[in-house]
Amino acid sequence: MRCPFCGHEDSQVKDSRPTDDGAAIRRRRQCEGCAARFTTFERIQLRELTVVKSGGEVGAVVRREPFDREKLLRSLSIAARKRSIEPARLEKLVSGIQRRLETTGDSEVTSKRIGELVMDGLRALDPVAYIRFASVYRDFSEARDFEEFAGHVGEAATES
Repeated sequence: MRCPFCGHEDSQVKDSRPTDDGAAIRRRRQCEGCAARFTTFERIQLRELTVVKSGGEVGAVVRREPFDREKLLRSLSIAARKRSIEPARLEKLVSGIQRRLETTGDSEVTSKRIGELVMDGLRALDPVAYIRFASVYRDFSEARDFEEFAGHVGEAATES
């Protein structure tokens, strides 16, 4: 494993343990070049996923890019900012979404499908984070969009 500090090729594993949800192994490493310590995570990857994105308009160019777990986690972290959501719960949500995508058997997944899975997960996790994510995902352009969406969230919560 390349050292993130000095770029040296070799590091030594000092400690390994499973993460809280058991979906990854956390390894503490020490660089053999500069002696700096850093942490890596090892996860099971069933298949390489490609995200298919489109501009949304008819005739828009379709783009493809590799699935980026960290990008998804950053998006969820932004939506959950200043909420009392443990980072481990966001990690678990991302792991669940990634596992669902990998087990479909398809190597390509639409960004729309990922957004739907995130919306489902956030709805159960935190209503404010859910609304924040939805405002970007569904491209709210006016205050009325927020009001209507929040009204639906409030109605669903009272029915439960």
